[in-house]
Amino acid sequence: MSVTITTLVENTAGVPNVIGEWGQSLLIEADGKKVLFDTGPSGAILDNARNLNVDLTNIDVIVISHGHYDHTGGLKAVLALIQKAGTRPDGIEIIGHHDIFQHKSVYIKGMEPRYIGSPFSRSELEALGARFNLSDKPVKISENILTTGEVEVTNDFEKIDAILHVLEGDQHVPDPVSDDLSIIIKTEKGLIVLLGCAHRGIINNVRHAQKITGIDRVYAVIGGTHLFSAGPEQMAETIKALRQMNIQKLGASHCTGMKSAATLAREFENTFFFNNAGVRTTL
Repeated sequence: MSVTITTLVENTAGVPNVIGEWGQSLLIEADGKKVLFDTGPSGAILDNARNLNVDLTNIDVIVISHGHYDHTGGLKAVLALIQKAGTRPDGIEIIGHHDIFQHKSVYIKGMEPRYIGSPFSRSELEALGARFNLSDKPVKISENILTTGEVEVTNDFEKIDAILHVLEGDQHVPDPVSDDLSIIIKTEKGLIVLLGCAHRGIINNVRHAQKITGIDRVYAVIGGTHLFSAGPEQMAETIKALRQMNIQKLGASHCTGMKSAATLAREFENTFFFNNAGVRTTL
């Protein structure tokens, strides 16, 4: 089975005539499906798609990795484009966790909280044809493509950022980012795991993918790894775990951070690549 992944949005432009902006969006073409994984922070996804000759009007499903603005901000523009084209008269399915519309913020004691959740309400998006399928369980998209659902935390070195909060009543409380999910593609070479932001940890995400599929072999991991604030211990444990998995392709994006990406590039010289905006990968 051929798998093509086109990075429509990422922090850095990797080819001419695309826009780099903080966030991520991947178009996955595999198993007879076109899956849009996140939409970046703005309508720039439409410009990048057009300049990359990508047609977003005929996608089959949208998956939202979690409810932060930099992964949901382009959703309204994409839905409006599809609605105008009339290619999905019955609307389009959007898969995600039921917490994606929580009031999410960055909260540092002594400072005003900064809202970082979805810029749009559920009703706004439903008016543009969104049909939400929200669950904490894995969702099957095709015979070989599924979401992880809520990712189980099984190690002690990948921590949720303490500054991430949700509003409960009038109180800001720590956000466990339960809505953090990934996409899994089962191939003859092993699993391809596509990460949104991996707030619950790249290793937790991959281990969870192995557990729910019953497949140990991991061929590729691509996407946001959330290693930009990782200390030496976390980096060492992450590298150790990735080596044990014998991953053949490692594409870092978005929230990896340049220092951590450089470390991964050095440690995985023959398998690593920068998965920037405009990069198209066929596996």
